[in-house]
Amino acid sequence: MDGAAASLRRLGSAGLHPTPERIKLGGLEISKVEPNRISGRDLVGRPQPVPIKDQGQGRPTESPFGLSTPKQTPVHRIKGVYPDRSPLPTVGGGEGVGIVHSVGSAVKALSPGDLVIRFPYIQGSWQTYIVQEQSMWHKIDKSTPIEYAATVSVNPVSALRMLDEFVTLKPGDSIVQNGATSITGQCIIQLARLRGIHSINIIRDKPGSDEVKERLMKLGPDKVFTEKELDVKRAKMFLGDISEPILGLNCVGGNAATLVVKFLKQGGTMVTYEGMSKEPVTVSTSYFIFKDITLKGFWLQEWKLDQAKYRDWIDYLLALARAGKLKYDIILMHPTKRLLNDFHTALEKAMGKQGSRGKQVLKF
Repeated sequence: MDGAAASLRRLGSAGLHPTPERIKLGGLEISKVEPNRISGRDLVGRPQPVPIKDQGQGRPTESPFGLSTPKQTPVHRIKGVYPDRSPLPTVGGGEGVGIVHSVGSAVKALSPGDLVIRFPYIQGSWQTYIVQEQSMWHKIDKSTPIEYAATVSVNPVSALRMLDEFVTLKPGDSIVQNGATSITGQCIIQLARLRGIHSINIIRDKPGSDEVKERLMKLGPDKVFTEKELDVKRAKMFLGDISEPILGLNCVGGNAATLVVKFLKQGGTMVTYEGMSKEPVTVSTSYFIFKDITLKGFWLQEWKLDQAKYRDWIDYLLALARAGKLKYDIILMHPTKRLLNDFHTALEKAMGKQGSRGKQVLKF
């Protein structure tokens, strides 16, 4: 990444991370990278390789990286919003799917042609090839829709974990969430429905909200409201015969988070996993004193990521996708000769600069 990388390198050497004033994402360029030199058991780092380090003679697996997703997380890393500040310059991208190209002599679990995904939150998927030790890769069923394989490792896994980790939910219970149009929100709706759990969903007030509601209702939620519709003193009257939610999920902050808290039952828990509005979460003292509300946070990167369990979660979610029981909005980009233009378009959509859009997936 020529010009952008130079700017990032200068900022990194100064101990700074770029802000929108320091570097414009629209200036990112894609360029070839010289291969790394290897010795012994080191990883091979070609300009563009995918998995697997040899445990014997230092010869790894290489896989052309098939699909990767431009999203806000790498951009937040560039801006220094996240606490895990990678050394700069760096290659972005934390999820994707690839096909094994070649393997080292000690690699037995994977073979050329296998479809694989990476362990999450390892940067570097925005390249044609990656080389890594075999434990960092997970083989998946080749009948898996490729766009779901490329996007399963963060948002769907987060949805699954948040439904399991904070409260004990049983059939007939209910949850409430804002940001229901997000990929995580769409997954929460469907995973809850499969377990017999009711979901109350809050979306932002934007033009076309009726169409958004209609689209979400096809996923099986019990209720979908705009924030404005809930701007009343007794929002719980909208629940009807649905029980008060024991779990609330917040990815917006500000007033949208307050609405989630209003719905919670006595002793309920709200989990915050994102702050898309960049507004603080403000909760009235009375909710703590009289309703014993609990507030918690969730960040998948730091959340008990046992590799064996993670593989089970991936297999479970992709089985649902293959069965048509887990769906979410995806827009597949085919960069071909217009790679840079499509990349910039996808990045703008991922950052919400072109309204509510599906998840952007770039095919390399």
